[in-house]
Amino acid sequence: MIPLEHVILLSAVLFGIGTVGVLIRRNLIAIFMSIELMLNAGNLAFVGFARQYAGDGAHAVVLFIVVLAAVEAAVGFAIVVAMFRNRGTVNADEVNLMKG
Repeated sequence: MIPLEHVILLSAVLFGIGTVGVLIRRNLIAIFMSIELMLNAGNLAFVGFARQYAGDGAHAVVLFIVVLAAVEAAVGFAIVVAMFRNRGTVNADEVNLMKG
C-alpha cells in the first residue's frame, strides 16, 4: 500500500502546478484546465485520507468524487462556451463581465 505521506505530497505538487497555471495563463480554457487539476489534487488527497481512515467506505467516496468532477467539468465548459458565444473570445484579458 502506498503511504499516505506520498499521496499527500503528490497532491500538493499537483495543486501547486494548477495554481501556477491559473496565475500565468490568459486563455480561459487553459485556466479551466488548471482549476480542474487543482480540484483533482484535492480529490486525490481526499481519496488518500478516505483509504487510510474509512477502509471499505473509500469506494463510495471515490464514486462520489468522480460524479462531482464530471458535473463540475460539464458546468465549467458550458460557461466557457457561453462566454465565447457572447464575447467572441476566450482570452481572459478581453472578457469583462461588467460591460453590457
